[in-house]
Amino acid sequence: MAETPEEISYADFAKVDIRVGTIVQAEPFPEARNPSFKIWVDFGEPLGVRKSSAQVTKHYRLEQLTGRQVAAVVNFPNKQIGPFMSEVLVLGFPDEDGGVVMIGPDKPVPNGGKLY
Repeated sequence: MAETPEEISYADFAKVDIRVGTIVQAEPFPEARNPSFKIWVDFGEPLGVRKSSAQVTKHYRLEQLTGRQVAAVVNFPNKQIGPFMSEVLVLGFPDEDGGVVMIGPDKPVPNGGKLY
């Protein structure tokens, strides 16, 4: 039986800053412990371009990533991933085998839009 999630208030939810951005650059990340790509996401002004390590190699090839809009948490502290500093957490859901499927809008929206 699944565990019931802890209830939170809207104020708790509002603390998590989830924004939409467009991937503008993607590179291999061979130094990562788990198969990953380095990606740069443009969130528009005032956030600009932020980088992230994304374990999305199961479902995506590098050439599929540039131009794709994704959702990311932009107010986590930076995290060192091997030799790379990740600045945002790109969001996704696991498939039946644990591979990450990124989430994003189903229609183009302006970069920097906040999830509500």
